[in-house]
Amino acid sequence: MAQRSLFTRALWFVAVGWWATPAVVNVAWFLNATVIGLPLGIKLINVVPTVLSLKEPRSLSAPEGGRGQRSLVVRGVYFLFVGWWASLLWANVAAFLAVTVVGLPVAYWMFNRLPFVTSLYRFDG
Repeated sequence: MAQRSLFTRALWFVAVGWWATPAVVNVAWFLNATVIGLPLGIKLINVVPTVLSLKEPRSLSAPEGGRGQRSLVVRGVYFLFVGWWASLLWANVAAFLAVTVVGLPVAYWMFNRLPFVTSLYRFDG
């Protein structure tokens, strides 16, 4: 699937993305606090860039251009020791910056990198 137009993505961000992204992050963190909800919580964090601005993962839009992901074991160990707390801090800083006009570009960049900070998942391939 090709990326949506810049106009469509900007319209989505203004109408839905700015408020839906923090809601998705909070639901994901609630699910991450439970063993049963952890897989769904990680999946929600991995779709934050799509919720934010309808950005498609590179593996869907250009599968030949993507790099390989780290192994699931490495990603799991990283999440247990670093990802769960680092991504919570990362998301909160991004949410704080998003409420300022000056910090909005940095917040957008940070939300797009949230899957990598959480579990080394490369959203862009």
